[in-house]
Amino acid sequence: MADLETLKQMIIDGDEGATAQTEKLIDDGVAPREILDQALLPGMEVVGQRMKTGECFIPEVLLSAETMQACLDLIKPRLEAGDSGTIATVLIGTVEGDMHDIGKNLVAMLLSGAGFNVVNLGKGVTPADFVAAVKEHKPQIVGMSGLLTTTIPKMPATIKALQEAGLRDQVKVIVGGAPVSEAYAEQIGADAYGPNASMAVERCKTLISVGA
Repeated sequence: MADLETLKQMIIDGDEGATAQTEKLIDDGVAPREILDQALLPGMEVVGQRMKTGECFIPEVLLSAETMQACLDLIKPRLEAGDSGTIATVLIGTVEGDMHDIGKNLVAMLLSGAGFNVVNLGKGVTPADFVAAVKEHKPQIVGMSGLLTTTIPKMPATIKALQEAGLRDQVKVIVGGAPVSEAYAEQIGADAYGPNASMAVERCKTLISVGA
């Protein structure tokens, strides 16, 4: 158990030695699912809580998330089919006309760290691109980010496109970004609003009824 605790702390610290520790655990016969459930996910849970309370900041969170992802890449091929531990699939992207993606990428990393399967579409994603991606990946949640007041009207446009494609009832929609508010999310018919990265993860858990 000590080795799993060591790996968990390495995730929290963003220690690049975490991948070597993960490989050692695999070589020692520790089950990939055990590594995921007892080190990687709990480590990112601590990081998410610290971010929420202001104990750590975005650069540290990104470092931890990248470290966790590198370890996850090592164990994913070894996880049995259907044993990936993913809660649900989230499709996420920055809306058309907006090239800001740092916040969106942070949300994507924290979602991955919380056990979600994340499909990151990048930035400048058109309503048609969102629709096509929903058809392809069949996510439970669609997340849209926007940092400019001139681009957030693409959020209701995307929701409308999902409705016209007959897909709106199949997904929950969460929106976020500096100009977005709870009131705006309600106004455009979104299911949830993420005021920051850690809250976005909690809202996504709530959307699929997983304890936040």
